[in-house]
Amino acid sequence: MKIIRFKKDSGVEQLAVVNDDNQIYELSTDSFQDLIRQADKASKSCSQIIEEEIISKKPMNKDLTELELLTPIVSEEVWAAGVTYLKSKEARNREAKVESNSFYDKVYDAERPEIFLKSTARRLIGPNEPVGIRTDSNWQIPEPELALVVKAEGEILGYTIGNDMSSRDIEGENPLYLPQAKMWKHSCSIGPSILLADTMIDPYNLNIECRITREGEIISKGSANTSMLKRTFKELVSYLIKDNDIVDGTTLLTGTCIIPDDSFTLEEGDVIEIEIESIGILKNPVKLASNIHKKESLI
Repeated sequence: MKIIRFKKDSGVEQLAVVNDDNQIYELSTDSFQDLIRQADKASKSCSQIIEEEIISKKPMNKDLTELELLTPIVSEEVWAAGVTYLKSKEARNREAKVESNSFYDKVYDAERPEIFLKSTARRLIGPNEPVGIRTDSNWQIPEPELALVVKAEGEILGYTIGNDMSSRDIEGENPLYLPQAKMWKHSCSIGPSILLADTMIDPYNLNIECRITREGEIISKGSANTSMLKRTFKELVSYLIKDNDIVDGTTLLTGTCIIPDDSFTLEEGDVIEIEIESIGILKNPVKLASNIHKKESLI
């Protein structure tokens, strides 16, 4: 069972659910956060609330491909975990031109994970909106990640796809530049849906694939599986909420192990597709951040 948001022909933003038969039902709640509050009030899960609502409804007479999808949730904050996969640690070391005993080696093996603020609601974008690349970086890549949608107390409610855009040369120059290497205009996208946690069989066995096309040709392609993750989701969330106030619907990116070849960098006009089984495909064109206007979409 997946949650989506889309823009209706009238311009109204609509929350909906996609069932296992790919039928789409509009929901009465305005947002995923409203759904959380409704479930809490009734002492039920989100999926139970949805099942009760749609039992007497008819599905939409439309396919997902016909809808203008938005971010499935407008998260007030998006956080991210770093160096949670071996390949990520190795890539960070190459960026920093360090062979061993680096900060990245230490955090990979440490009890405490790396957690950092990635985006805010104002910066967050959804499917088909352009992700931005910095004008002061010459080595930029997407980082495909499974993302967790969590409640304030840390319960994992669902899973979505995240694109943690990164400037490898800026972070490689000095780890203290991490905020500039990770957060700028349109540097984080999520979507296209939220797979509800209580309908997920095994989140530690999800295939992830990233495809980057340029002028219609695939120029970079990689795949991985969440079974390669070094830390558990529960562990990452526990550090996110430790002495830290978050709100219902906060999103946490869990790290990547799909990294293009070191000679690769994104260019304006590229198209990024991140696919995670059971969740869908998050597609974003690439544009210079300086050329992106507020709320601009290319689709």
